[in-house]
Amino acid sequence: MTEMVYGAVPQRDGEPVLPKWWRTVDKWTMSCILILFGIGILLGLAASPPLAEKNGFDPFHYVQRQAVFGGLALVAMLITSMLSPLVVRRLAVLGFLAAFLALVFLPLFGTDFGKGATRWYSLGFASIQPSEFLKPVFVVVAAWMMAAAQDIGGPPGRLWSFALMVAIVLMLVMQPDFGQASLVLFGWTVMYFVAGAPMLLLVGLAVAVVLGGTFAYQNSEHVARRIDGFLSQDVDPTTQIGYATNAIREGGFFGVGVGEGQVKWSLPDAHTDFIIAVAAEEYGLVLVLVIIALYGSVVLRSLLRLMHERDPFIRLGGTGLACIFGVQAMINMGVAVRLLPAKGMTLPFVSYGGSSLIAGGIAMGMLLAFTRTRPQGEIGDLLRARRR
Repeated sequence: MTEMVYGAVPQRDGEPVLPKWWRTVDKWTMSCILILFGIGILLGLAASPPLAEKNGFDPFHYVQRQAVFGGLALVAMLITSMLSPLVVRRLAVLGFLAAFLALVFLPLFGTDFGKGATRWYSLGFASIQPSEFLKPVFVVVAAWMMAAAQDIGGPPGRLWSFALMVAIVLMLVMQPDFGQASLVLFGWTVMYFVAGAPMLLLVGLAVAVVLGGTFAYQNSEHVARRIDGFLSQDVDPTTQIGYATNAIREGGFFGVGVGEGQVKWSLPDAHTDFIIAVAAEEYGLVLVLVIIALYGSVVLRSLLRLMHERDPFIRLGGTGLACIFGVQAMINMGVAVRLLPAKGMTLPFVSYGGSSLIAGGIAMGMLLAFTRTRPQGEIGDLLRARRR
């Protein structure tokens, strides 16, 4: 009977891993991610040569590194997507412990690379940003705790996940890294909402965020400078936001032409935080809309598949991963068009960055593992059976 229900497929005992994975994985989502990575390489060819020249490297130094990191990310995504949700959960717990400890010791052994925020461990040949790896594994661990709390006699998983979220957010704020802190807070809030959080608690959390933001604005010069710059009616054309907004305006609908953009010569972060400005200037609104459609497709398709999932752990974990992925992209592009204050956040799979790419590959691998087709009925069938 299960194969007659939407989303169900017959179970085949002894089926090899690869054919079973290919039959059950969401190929549309995987295709969108591969296209985003391809667009990232294309934009890297346009945005990174000026920075490579400035730093004394070969013109395509950063593109080559992005291809290597991206290849590792795609391998990590494919391998993770083949795992069962149980194995994903177990590996996420181990990954969370490692990433959490790395975040704890970051103030002692980390570096800021002259950017004013201690976010990285320098390995000489590369750097690691623990918060990038902490996000996806925290989502899975928090989903496990929230799902366990729904069992009769289960542990206070919601309280435990809340305590972990607060600890992580506080450590990120101390770096300071308000962008990653906001993503962790948003991911936990979305999962808690889906798990059935009372509205009064969510309202209280929103009030706490507003009060915390006000406190940060009044006591942090870094935060105040970014908020004031965002609220100012006049944009300094010599700032990164000024260069980015002008480039987007100059690009128009079809762009100024491949290789003809000028913003990459002015923006030090043209290949990372402001990669969308390069896309808008050289390829115009057309490519930007394609990028937005790809991110939207990944998020919406994943959420639609998760709506039919009966396992609360899979449903919560997948929802958190999909929403963080989409919101990170929205924040990055929102900053470039001055809809949001500057955050210093990469565009997933498009921006340059080893930690961002590999951690993104792991996160999307988890999401693909959670959204694979399984022999089960719709969640609505379960609810109707309970009513009877």
